[in-house]
Amino acid sequence: MKLFKNFEKNKALLSRFMPYLKAERKTLAFDLFCASLTTVCEIVLPLIVREVTNASIETVGTLTVSLIVKVVLLYIVLRVVDSLAAYYMATYGHYMGTKIETAMRNDLFAHLQKLSFSYYDNNKIGQLMSRLTSDLFDVTEFAHHMPEEVFITSIKIIACFSIFASMNLWLAVIVFAFMPIMFAVTKRNRVKMKEAFKESRHRIGEINAQTENSLLGIRVVKSFVKEDSEMKKFTDNSGLYHKIKRDSYKFMGRFQTTIRLFDGGMYILCVATGAVFMMKGLTTPGDFTASLMMVTTLVGSVRRLIDFSEQFNRGLTGIERFAEVMDVSGEPGSDGEGKVLDSFNGEIEFCDVSFKYEGTDKYVFRDLNLKIEKGKSVAIVGPSGAGKTTICNMIPRFYHCDEGKIFLDGHDINDLSLSSLRKAIGIVQQDVYLFSGTIRDNICYGKESATDEEIVEAAKRAGAHDFIMSLSDGYDTYIGERGVKLSGGQKQRISIARLFLKDPPILILDEATSALDNESERLVQQSLEELMHGRTTLTIAHRLTTIRNASEIIVLTENGIEEQGTHAELIEKNGLYSELYALYSI
Repeated sequence: MKLFKNFEKNKALLSRFMPYLKAERKTLAFDLFCASLTTVCEIVLPLIVREVTNASIETVGTLTVSLIVKVVLLYIVLRVVDSLAAYYMATYGHYMGTKIETAMRNDLFAHLQKLSFSYYDNNKIGQLMSRLTSDLFDVTEFAHHMPEEVFITSIKIIACFSIFASMNLWLAVIVFAFMPIMFAVTKRNRVKMKEAFKESRHRIGEINAQTENSLLGIRVVKSFVKEDSEMKKFTDNSGLYHKIKRDSYKFMGRFQTTIRLFDGGMYILCVATGAVFMMKGLTTPGDFTASLMMVTTLVGSVRRLIDFSEQFNRGLTGIERFAEVMDVSGEPGSDGEGKVLDSFNGEIEFCDVSFKYEGTDKYVFRDLNLKIEKGKSVAIVGPSGAGKTTICNMIPRFYHCDEGKIFLDGHDINDLSLSSLRKAIGIVQQDVYLFSGTIRDNICYGKESATDEEIVEAAKRAGAHDFIMSLSDGYDTYIGERGVKLSGGQKQRISIARLFLKDPPILILDEATSALDNESERLVQQSLEELMHGRTTLTIAHRLTTIRNASEIIVLTENGIEEQGTHAELIEKNGLYSELYALYSI
């Protein structure tokens, strides 16, 4: 039953891989043709030796110089053909594998772009990196060698059995009877090897995740003098990986040892049985010699197939881990379906919206109703955990309502294409993410086709042009990993500049200045006011002094919207907002 399940599982995995292989069918067909040529060239040699041996024993005069020259020339021709075919297999076969690997990696990365925030909340980036790199590298070798090995071995087994049977049927039956026994005996180690390879892939992912976490946080590590602690985590993970690899090689060693024992058994059985048959006149010396060479060819083929089983298991593991990610459903609308709107007014409305995060039973908020009119500036304040950022993340559909609906200009956002929706929204966050590269690269991320004049204009409107020009290479200054060479205020102004290029009608400011010093906050606030002009703006702020001029302020708690009004109205009301303002404006 377990064997059947494994067969069905492997069959399903191979079916996921076959479309990529079919895309290279022309290269594959010629590769298999070359494989058949190398196989024929290898099988012909025992037949040549058989004819020469029988000719020399039966009638010495039959073995002439002319025959020897013909045999030598035939073998040279076969060897040249074999070499050319092997060259094609080694070169273009690997090219084919690389193209398949590239296609799968592109598909996987494209699918990762479609997955929701919830998926990334629950999965480590290092694990995903491992699936994109080392797992798919194994698929390259699998893609090239799997069809070849199965094809070549099948031809050799059929051809060897046919030739064996034509020379001595009983000797063929006796020798070939060993093969199913050999595969049955090695089955358990093959299964264990596959399990170990899969676990080793998971462990490599964990090492990648821990390494990424440690190196990205290297400044925190050094400031807390935690180098030894990080080193211990790394060595612990490496130790587990070493143990898994050791176990896999233990199973592989048992596997190889069993095969060598069966190899020896097949050889000695052929020698002993063939000798008895010659004694009784049931076979000729030429047939006996050819039989031994056939056993050599057969054993070599079986060994080659057995050696490939390690590669096969690695490849299947890579395909399995590839399929695990590809089977995760992308965000609704990520494939381009839905309405595409060319323009937005910017009116937003929440109707009876309830939401809880995946894997939890507690709602962040229930039956939330909120309307933001076109061009208005609305601020949301309240204690941590009340759902302020969650509300903002739901407008661009980073997270989806469990109940209720959100409308944009009267359209249910679930009916809009993701691309159309998100192009209409610009987000400025507290934790600015800049890509490794130049300042120019990061600004024009908002509009890749932007001219130099547009980039400079966006930087000026964001209040970033002056400090950019003071840098050694101006707009071509390399800013390091995540903009590490810039201050917090400089990074924030660059992020605002790229939003000026994007020019969205809706703006979300998620505590955009809370991590800045007073002077940086003043400069960034000026840039934000320029950016907010004429746009529907939703602002989350802890520093309540920055939102006094908002058209409307909403006080959000775990009970929902507690208070709503202008700054003056809420201060006069002397409720929760008044208390918060007094606390945060100290």
